Amino acid sequence: MSKKQNIVNDLLKFIDHSPTPFHAVYETKTLLTQHGFTELKESNAWKLSSNGKYFLTRNDSSLIAFIVGTSTQDTSGFKIIGAHTDSPNLKLKPNSAYDKNGYLQLGVEVYGGVLLTTWTDRDLSLAGRVILKARKQPQSKLVRFDAPLLRIPQLAIHLNRDVNEKGLILNKQNHLPPIFSLTNKKNLTKNLLEKMVAQKLKCKPADILSMELSLYDTQAGSIGGANGEFIFSSRLDNLASCHAGLQTLIESKGKDPMTRVIAFYDHEEVGSDSAQGAGSPFLKDVLERLTLDSENPRETFFRTMANSFFISADMSHAIHPNYAEKHDPMHMPILNGGPVIKFNSNQRYATEGVSSAWFESLCKKAGVPVQKFVVRTDLACGSTIGPITAANLGIRTVDVGNPMLSMHSIREMAGANDHLPLIKAFKEYFSASR
Repeated sequence: MSKKQNIVNDLLKFIDHSPTPFHAVYETKTLLTQHGFTELKESNAWKLSSNGKYFLTRNDSSLIAFIVGTSTQDTSGFKIIGAHTDSPNLKLKPNSAYDKNGYLQLGVEVYGGVLLTTWTDRDLSLAGRVILKARKQPQSKLVRFDAPLLRIPQLAIHLNRDVNEKGLILNKQNHLPPIFSLTNKKNLTKNLLEKMVAQKLKCKPADILSMELSLYDTQAGSIGGANGEFIFSSRLDNLASCHAGLQTLIESKGKDPMTRVIAFYDHEEVGSDSAQGAGSPFLKDVLERLTLDSENPRETFFRTMANSFFISADMSHAIHPNYAEKHDPMHMPILNGGPVIKFNSNQRYATEGVSSAWFESLCKKAGVPVQKFVVRTDLACGSTIGPITAANLGIRTVDVGNPMLSMHSIREMAGANDHLPLIKAFKEYFSASR
């Protein structure tokens, strides 16, 4: 099996093991630990060694990992790759279960910019985090149901004759609650979910204090296309970027005067304004703690930040052949055409002239082709953690990402030949001196 095939299979495995941000962080922690990284706690004092490997988490859904530079107490700087662990989905409401017309259904909230119609008629299940009673303090447990438990069935065309002409219109409150079971008077059906979770976690239903559960598609990711040139999977946006950054850090073997960092945030899809989002001081706190032992820590920190660089890695839009008019004619990235540098003059992306030229030069050294994307001038532009991080840290930033189709669908599409080149570019970044 080729290196490209291996890395794509690793990506699909990573995504399949990560139905929620909690699972993505757990999977990342597991892989980092296997490769010699030590977990830190924010509440503890840190004793770091030169070239030491460390990671820490916040809320079990965001993670920062780093390899300490050999010149940590001078102003050599940080090399950072940032991405996000969350994807648009449907989340259960706290009191989710209710009976209606003989069915047991679960109330859901829409998280992020979901392509709602893609969640209908799919084999869905539940995963997330459960908070349990414990002797000293509440305990957090991951839970995942592998079997398909839920479905959001569409209305038959016989009862919605205009659907193919007018499109499927979904009311978020009325039409999205999935069917979970048939009402059974012999059981307390509204407690069925708690009973199933308790059985899964081998605890009592009364031990469950709260649940943070999301729906996910049970179909595994796959490689497709006539020549195996495509990836079909859930959550490519943005776990593919997380996987690329993680692989780069894990395989970063040599010593470097600069500290190499990956920062994976939750809540990007809803604006990043949380204690563990990119709008929080999480990354800044960690970076500042790495300069505290110098004689003048504040001066060292400010100078170090001025010598640092941030790559905001988030998937990009590829040209859609059926909707080519939705793209700027001079900026049409294609699948398997290499990583995309993203531009927006209104600062929805943080790329500017110097950061763009610098990243393009890295790709040239790595033998990786580069594409460029600008949204049509008459369309609104999405955003990333790039501008938020740049504003928080005052750090030079570039927004990049591999091209994809069906962004924010329950099942997305990307190029199987794009993942390895992005990792090659990131490896050049972590090995380059500035």
